[in-house]
Amino acid sequence: PDAWITYHLYYKAPDWIGPHVAAALGIPYIAIEASHAPKRAGGPWDLSHRAVAHAVRQAARIVCLNPNDRACLEPLAPGRIALLPPFLDPTPYAPAAGARAALAARYGLPMGEPWLLAVGMMRPGDKLASYRQLAAALTRLTDRPWRLLVAGDGPAAAAVHAAFAPLADRVHWLGALDEAALARVYPAADLLVWPAVREAFGMALLEAQAGGLPVVAGRTDGVPAVVAADTTGLLPPPDDIAAFAAAVATLLDDPARREAMGQAARARVLRHHSLQTAAIALDRILTEALCHSSA
Repeated sequence: PDAWITYHLYYKAPDWIGPHVAAALGIPYIAIEASHAPKRAGGPWDLSHRAVAHAVRQAARIVCLNPNDRACLEPLAPGRIALLPPFLDPTPYAPAAGARAALAARYGLPMGEPWLLAVGMMRPGDKLASYRQLAAALTRLTDRPWRLLVAGDGPAAAAVHAAFAPLADRVHWLGALDEAALARVYPAADLLVWPAVREAFGMALLEAQAGGLPVVAGRTDGVPAVVAADTTGLLPPPDDIAAFAAAVATLLDDPARREAMGQAARARVLRHHSLQTAAIALDRILTEALCHSSA
């Protein structure tokens, strides 16, 4: 082999094998989506924490999809961090004629009202917190016409439904959808809304933009890496219900701006976040790592 590549090592899943094999064979060690948490030092995960640090120090390249991971990795691998923007195949998300009419017929949705869309697993913790923040924000907007489509299911479904009880006549539950079904929903909606509580970057945000949807999401963690503020969406401060509601209201009240942002969103995904773009970028990163190691 020319290199050893390990994906997603962190303190709960260190790479016990790769660094030793790479060293024995004299080949570069490369890690994709590694994370290093200094706060784990000396705690119950100290052994695996130190193993991650060892692997990162040895790495010829660390490939980060979330720019926020860089700060803790750079001291261990100075000059060896490469950023790879999150990516997807945008083809299934292309806007399709008749998608909105089909969804309207299936769920009894009014064609003339804006459709908000939320996509997320319903599980305790950050996802449930996002749903609760969304419900609280939308409760402030009942003076405007809109419907909310919710795609997702999970163990916290009852708690999510309870949060939206005051808005029951406006909320349409789509349940858990597979990738193909969800790809047909995005282009039919008007605006993705998601508070993104402690979200790494949120693939749903990228999928929505691939479908031509503008986004309102909390400015948390890696979200700004996938949503261009004021260009493809609005990013209010995290955990600010009033600001989130105001951002949604801004785009509800301005269909032309929604449309322009949606077009910009798909164009940006095609330019910066497509599978083809990622393949070119990753090829460059790996080639540089191999050339540097052999120099």
